[in-house]
Amino acid sequence: MSRRLNVLSIVLAGGEGKRLLPLTEDRAKPAVPFGGTYRLIDFVLSNLANSDLTKIAVLTQYKSHSMDRHISQTWRFSTLLGSFVATVPAQQRTGKQWYMGSADAIYQSMNLINDEKPDCVVVLGADNIYRMDVRAMVEAHMDAGRGLTVAGIRVPRSQASAFGIIDAGPENKIERFLEKPADPPGLIDSPEESFASMGNYCFTTKAFVDMLQTDAADDSSKHDMGGNIVPSFVKSGEATVYDFTQNLVPGATEKDRNYWRDVGTIDAYHEAHMDLVSVDPEFNLYNDHWPILTYQAQLPPAKFVLRGTAEDSIVSNGCIISGGDVDRSVLSPDVVVDKWAKVEESILYTGVRIGRNSVVRRAILDKNVVVEEGAEVGVDRERDIARGYYVSDNGVTVVPKDGRVDV
Repeated sequence: MSRRLNVLSIVLAGGEGKRLLPLTEDRAKPAVPFGGTYRLIDFVLSNLANSDLTKIAVLTQYKSHSMDRHISQTWRFSTLLGSFVATVPAQQRTGKQWYMGSADAIYQSMNLINDEKPDCVVVLGADNIYRMDVRAMVEAHMDAGRGLTVAGIRVPRSQASAFGIIDAGPENKIERFLEKPADPPGLIDSPEESFASMGNYCFTTKAFVDMLQTDAADDSSKHDMGGNIVPSFVKSGEATVYDFTQNLVPGATEKDRNYWRDVGTIDAYHEAHMDLVSVDPEFNLYNDHWPILTYQAQLPPAKFVLRGTAEDSIVSNGCIISGGDVDRSVLSPDVVVDKWAKVEESILYTGVRIGRNSVVRRAILDKNVVVEEGAEVGVDRERDIARGYYVSDNGVTVVPKDGRVDV
């Protein structure tokens, strides 16, 4: 970073992720596995690490044990220059209540800002898939000279009603912040596109602290970053949009540059995995100039025997494809696919066992699920529902952790 700035990054990782049930039945949303060996939170932490922003507080609340363990085992920085990744649980510092919203979570953790005394505070979500040079947004924020900068991604105006929309005027000043508007405003330079908020923010510290304190004293507020804090900055004329298309990440391809996905639903989560597995992927995990980092399980390499195959798929370490066929799927470590089994467009978590002659189609199997010999999942929607499995609108079946699919 050209300026010697003290930047504190706060990652909001306390969400329940109700729309991702049953994957979030026993884990926080940011701890949900993704891409075979990663957790969702690894993407934002990798972006910060690659951006050389290494003072990071992760605010947790809901079923955070697996995420706390993952961060403590994986995300260790040298403390010599003040770097850290610290998980911060809800502590009821301001009263006898848990977090009432994302803004309240930061307000209740104000000691982090007071102790670090940063020049600016970056606030990021923990459950989106993307690459971003966050320091470039910080530089743009300092150049703009306003209290808040919001990262915006260009989306077709015809689809913009599904997002929080930023209406920006000259010099990228935000004029209005609209929640899922029926008639989204177009951009000055591209009338058929709109700016959707990515949920990534950079604040000048004093302005942020003052706004948090004002919001905390407002009993009518929902104490939400997007619903209350951002609109307040917009109203005071102190908000700027940062155009995500201007963010240049080393090693990005033309196809995956500016890729950003909200994986808040089962269908979106499944679709994002399908983005990974094509020959020319929508999101390239293999960019070694901006790596996505995580702890790798200490297991032997994947093995293919008895003419087992995997086509257009990701197969993690420790997997054994023993005579089965895997197509357009993502396999986490230590998965076994036995003879004559077929796995198609599916996501298999760690420890899954697929029996002989079985069929798994457009399904997500959580940890240690066993599909018995000759069984089928994802083939008959009504039968899957009768078994008690969740089936999404687009027909993706989810089998919970430790489940057993019988014939």
